[in-house]
Amino acid sequence: MDAARAVVVGGGIGGLAAALALHRVGWQVTVLERAPELREVGAGLTLMANALRGLDALGLGPVVRARGQQAPGGIRTAGGRWLSRLDADEMARVLGTTALGIHRADLHRILADALPAAALRTGAEVDDVDPDTGEVRYRRHGESATLRADLVVGADGLHSVLRARLWPATPAPVYAGSTAWRAAIPFPAPVPAAISWGPAAEFGMVPLGEGRVYWYGAVTAPPGGRAPDELAAVRGRFGSWHDPIPALLAATPPEAVLRNDILHLGTPLPSYVRGRVALLGDAAHAMTPNLGQGACQAIEDAVTLGALCTGAVDVPAALTAYDRQRRPRSQAVARAAARTGRFGQQLRHPAALALRNALIRLTPAGTALRGMARYADWQPPTASSPTGAAPGR
Repeated sequence: MDAARAVVVGGGIGGLAAALALHRVGWQVTVLERAPELREVGAGLTLMANALRGLDALGLGPVVRARGQQAPGGIRTAGGRWLSRLDADEMARVLGTTALGIHRADLHRILADALPAAALRTGAEVDDVDPDTGEVRYRRHGESATLRADLVVGADGLHSVLRARLWPATPAPVYAGSTAWRAAIPFPAPVPAAISWGPAAEFGMVPLGEGRVYWYGAVTAPPGGRAPDELAAVRGRFGSWHDPIPALLAATPPEAVLRNDILHLGTPLPSYVRGRVALLGDAAHAMTPNLGQGACQAIEDAVTLGALCTGAVDVPAALTAYDRQRRPRSQAVARAAARTGRFGQQLRHPAALALRNALIRLTPAGTALRGMARYADWQPPTASSPTGAAPGR
């Protein structure tokens, strides 16, 4: 019997992870990426224990850990006072592994290299998909083309074409109230993983390994703001904060700074599945970055989808199981991320800031870790099938 065919729309971290999960269980996979070359824009990210377990399930855990750096983290004030610190050994004891800082481009490259080169098609812009037949229509090199698949995975990000096409009643992503600057830079001095809070502002830093650091600064602001010199704007907001923030900004070249308004899917989808189409990652549940779970949830989605599509002849039934497993958890994480932003970066009133900081200082580290475990303590599912038969139509 011929291998079942999957088309993955989108070649970001979630899309490549899904392609690899399906490839590993015997599917013939094609990834359609609209960009002219396969690369990940962005800076760095933190992989929590759930994402690392998912990457272990894909066979990539050791190489990912070798490229990143442990980043257990903590919370500070703008003046540098520690409110809370997480110990790497204790985190590993509670969650099985500590958090890991890694450059997005490194993780993206690791995932791409694990796939057959023939599976990746760049410069392919998808126009439409038929959820009943699995037919995908796209344009590449100025020519129209069609692929027929047993399964179509919509991993086309925040502004998903597939989500807009198949869930037209769902509102587009909305502004979450904050804008953020970010960069990944060479910085050989040791830097602790930390989030620092000020009134309606947050600065984060994560060591990425190999003498690199990822930093970001987020502030509450009207949407659409731009500055002639974004690095100067960051310095104006964060240049007087505690060390090593001024040194990080001084070491940052202006061209390395990215600025993006933070958007999220404010109206949850009623389903991640329609016919032979399944959404994952930001296409399904774009969330604010306040829990560091965006990429982690996309990896969970991908691993779960691969496990459920192992030996599944009834693809719609497998996707029904995928929706049942993934939608409640990922939407709960998205809601928690939004709440965390309101409690953290977006908090402004001095009395509220003082009360929050006091509560965090008084919270035992073990209690904080148990709270984190609500989102990071996830185990990959074992390969299963709703029907127990070989994949196909």
